[in-house]
Amino acid sequence: MTDPRVSNLAKLIVNYCVYLKKGEEVVINGTVESIPLIREIVKYTVDAGAYPVMINIGDESITEAFYRHAPPEVLSHVSIIEKEMISRINASISILAPSHTKPLAGIDPEKIMIRSRARRELSQIYLERSARGELKWVIAPYPTRALAQEAGMSIGEYEDFVYRATFADQEDPVQAWVDKAREQEKIARFLEKAREIRYVGEGIDLYLRVDGRKWVNDDGHYNMPGGEVFSAPVDDSAEGYVEFDYPAIWRGVEVEGVKLVFKKGVVVEAAARKGGEFLAKMLDTDEGARKIGEIAFGLNYNITRFTKEILFDEKIGGTIHLALGSAYPETGGQNKSAIHWDMIKDMRKAKVFIDGDLVYENGRFIKETI
Repeated sequence: MTDPRVSNLAKLIVNYCVYLKKGEEVVINGTVESIPLIREIVKYTVDAGAYPVMINIGDESITEAFYRHAPPEVLSHVSIIEKEMISRINASISILAPSHTKPLAGIDPEKIMIRSRARRELSQIYLERSARGELKWVIAPYPTRALAQEAGMSIGEYEDFVYRATFADQEDPVQAWVDKAREQEKIARFLEKAREIRYVGEGIDLYLRVDGRKWVNDDGHYNMPGGEVFSAPVDDSAEGYVEFDYPAIWRGVEVEGVKLVFKKGVVVEAAARKGGEFLAKMLDTDEGARKIGEIAFGLNYNITRFTKEILFDEKIGGTIHLALGSAYPETGGQNKSAIHWDMIKDMRKAKVFIDGDLVYENGRFIKETI
């Protein structure tokens, strides 16, 4: 018998996150581990009259084999077929359900960089079609033992965590997200009036300009769970420093104790307690990799702990995150890069000032200001 929370999550993905309609074509990406959820997603997809044009079932051992054995000319190859599909499909559903969370830990960072550069064109098509409203997409989780172990939880505890974070444990998860969307929209519209942001506190003193930028309400339509509002800074505005409390993870590689110093919008100093060489290599991916492509506030207070999975961790209530690299075009951000690397900062011992006024402290927006 299917766990009703799995069915709830599938229904939420199809009917709320990508709101599939009759005749639309969707690609579904997942792993062997996520077949129970994919099966339910297919059921709701065809019930909606939509068509699952491709279902990709992968495994981390296959990904590792590709990177380990592929020569540079294969790593840099971009499929015309994949490009055409990304250019035409109506929706994309990707299920995060790994059986192994660090398949690329032993891979030469140079190989990862080559592959990231090659796929930059595909990423840009994806982002631009999304910004124009032509492509609906979502990344959603399915609880696996690997994810549970990485998060330091038992599988039962982790299942409860996932379904609580996505509201799939509620009687009407769609309505719960509609209510959450309304709450976050107020914050996004408030921030859209801002010209300057300054973060001040333990491990951070960072100034940014955001005038002319749009703040996007991530209410679960792109990521499930949702629970953030995000934008992009004016490209040359970042001044100051930030020390990240949690490991910064890119393609399964952990970099701990990251500290970044910005001048005129560019990282001029970068250090880490662990993984400094990898950090330096990724910063050299391209010119845009040293600039901030995204700034965001985590607002999902059902997520209360770090799990080493960015899909959850960037939404932790009481945090902010910055992403080095590519900006989301819908925010008005101009930065382009082959990477988009989110790094998370706990803000429960810091404050945020908007145009000189205190608007956020103790990990929450001050209600009177919104």
